[in-house]
Amino acid sequence: MIWQPSLLSIQVTLLASGLILIFGLSLGIFLARVQFPGQILFSTMLNLPLVLPPSVVGYFLLIALGRGSPIKEWLGIDLLFTWQAGGIASAVVALPLMVESTRAAIASVNPELEAAARTLGSTEWEVLWRITIPVAYRGILAGFGLSVARGLGEFGATLMVAGSIPGRTQTLPLAIYDAVQMQQYGLANVMVLIMTTIAFGLLWWVRLLETQHPQSQQHLEDYPDGIDRRYREAASPL
Repeated sequence: MIWQPSLLSIQVTLLASGLILIFGLSLGIFLARVQFPGQILFSTMLNLPLVLPPSVVGYFLLIALGRGSPIKEWLGIDLLFTWQAGGIASAVVALPLMVESTRAAIASVNPELEAAARTLGSTEWEVLWRITIPVAYRGILAGFGLSVARGLGEFGATLMVAGSIPGRTQTLPLAIYDAVQMQQYGLANVMVLIMTTIAFGLLWWVRLLETQHPQSQQHLEDYPDGIDRRYREAASPL
């Protein structure tokens, strides 16, 4: 009774984590580095899943994935009431945490170090991969950990688009709800303990990352040793 929802929770969380990493990292870098008209409006829309009731987010996903949507009608992909739909719902709800953490971490990188790399002939991609992300990785990982924890516990939106089908889409949060409804409190207690342990572990890891963060990243000597020595030396006189 426990292993099936546990396995489905792992599947859903893995899919959600991949989506969060790809889209959250890309959007966070984009918002930190590019200024464009309507940026505040765009950022506000991205953060809506944090404040909207999960059932409302789930309703929007029903429209996006259901009958008449481009995904179903044009591409012929029917995702509703599958575990993949649960993964998408978890990713959408948790995505703002990753985007905001990444944006803040990228924005805090000392621009002198990046400018030094450019003067040495590095392309923008090399600057991003060899300077920006290594310096900002703690903030990025912290946002990723929070997003995974949020996605793991997603309930409302997942229920709207994936349902609660035992063995197919019933994740641990949904199984806990069903167990309580059937007054199977012993089973519910075990699953609650599993969820709490995982969430505690993720938050503890995020907290460790925060405490290990350098007090200030404005000093070049505080940057990780993995940063190319040429960039440190070139940035020093700036």
